[in-house]
Amino acid sequence: MEENIAEIEILLKSGHEGELKQYLDDLNISDVEQLIDELPEHAAVFIETLSINRAVNVFRILDFPTQERIIKKLSGPKVTELITELPPDDRTSLFSELHGDTVKKLINELPAAERKEALALLGYEEYSIGRLMTPDYIAVKSNWNVSRVLAHIRRYGKNSETIDVIYVIDKQGVLLDDIRIRDILLVDPETPISELMDDRLISLHVHDPQEEAINVFRMNNRVALPVTDQENILLGIVTVDDILWIANEEYTEDIQKIGGTEALDEPYLDMPLLKLVRKRVGWLIILFLGELLTATAMQFFENAIEKAVVLALFIPLIISSGGNSGSQASTLIIQAMALSEVTMADWWRVMRREIVSGLLLGLTLGMIGFMRIFIWSMFSHIYGPHWVLVGLTVGSALIGVVLWGSLAGSMLPLLLKKLGADPATSSAPFVATLVDVTGLVIYFSIAVLIMQGKLL
Repeated sequence: MEENIAEIEILLKSGHEGELKQYLDDLNISDVEQLIDELPEHAAVFIETLSINRAVNVFRILDFPTQERIIKKLSGPKVTELITELPPDDRTSLFSELHGDTVKKLINELPAAERKEALALLGYEEYSIGRLMTPDYIAVKSNWNVSRVLAHIRRYGKNSETIDVIYVIDKQGVLLDDIRIRDILLVDPETPISELMDDRLISLHVHDPQEEAINVFRMNNRVALPVTDQENILLGIVTVDDILWIANEEYTEDIQKIGGTEALDEPYLDMPLLKLVRKRVGWLIILFLGELLTATAMQFFENAIEKAVVLALFIPLIISSGGNSGSQASTLIIQAMALSEVTMADWWRVMRREIVSGLLLGLTLGMIGFMRIFIWSMFSHIYGPHWVLVGLTVGSALIGVVLWGSLAGSMLPLLLKKLGADPATSSAPFVATLVDVTGLVIYFSIAVLIMQGKLL
């Protein structure tokens, strides 16, 4: 890549457009994309120089901020040509990110057929499967034979997003089945299409969320899936490359939310600093206000702390153990929900598992905590003559706090899902803050119960 960059810089300085075009056209699409990443100031020049087909193939794999910068710098005719030649699904994705005035201007530049198509796709809800689909597919009738289907593919296949799968419809456009191209190629040309249909159709609904398409593709070995409306009319198809893109965006968004921040709608280094701060400050304020409740909890048990100062030594240990167990459980359940391994109907099974695992984890940490106090008491008098009570208090509190952390961390994502919120917002910092406050209450309540009449 360093050699490519050096040669490109020489060609750019020389001003030989023909040589630059030849050089760029000889590179792989992925290499051109890397060049744009390395030399973003020349991105528009690269797209302007490339032949239109290669320019489209490069442009469609770029991230949105880069696409937006390129559009602003390209000449008017090149922008129109580029937008016109973009696949409908990629064009819709671009339009959904651009500002309204820019979209209006670009749509007006499109030919009548593409303009109608773009407006139809933009009419679907944001983040719906309708925004992902493309109307470029091959559809045939069930009464055709293989020979006629092959002739149809030769005539219209070039404009299709994929010909790996052929869709069978009736006279009204109702989807009947989908057939893989290999099944068509391996039979006699006179075979009726109806004989190849197996009625094992899998389709997506145009108004369903895009996340559902991710799960359907994950569970089925398909390169494309048909999209239908309520009457089962075939409207378009969604291909696996679009699903991989959406899955990556969903994964990135969930990771950012789990980290305790709002989802970033731009690459980290491209986002203005103040906007980045705004994305982070909201959650930090909420978490800070939540942590202030720990001071309130400690004030409530102020007398107990004054009488048994030794209890204060274990406060960080107790709250961190509860927060860690809650963060573990929350992360596991959020991931399981994202993969459809856990649904709302599984809440009781999840609770039972977390009760058992929370008790086992708490017992493990509780025994370690008790043994630590036991061993230290052999060499030091820091815990005083009642070290056994201190050890029992810390050990019991760890069991209770870890159990509570596991339950809270596992149930909170399911509760948020039930309320219609994003489970990823039950992030590790949020769960940890919740368990910190309640963990102190559990700790000092157990201390009062065990040490009453002795140290308290």
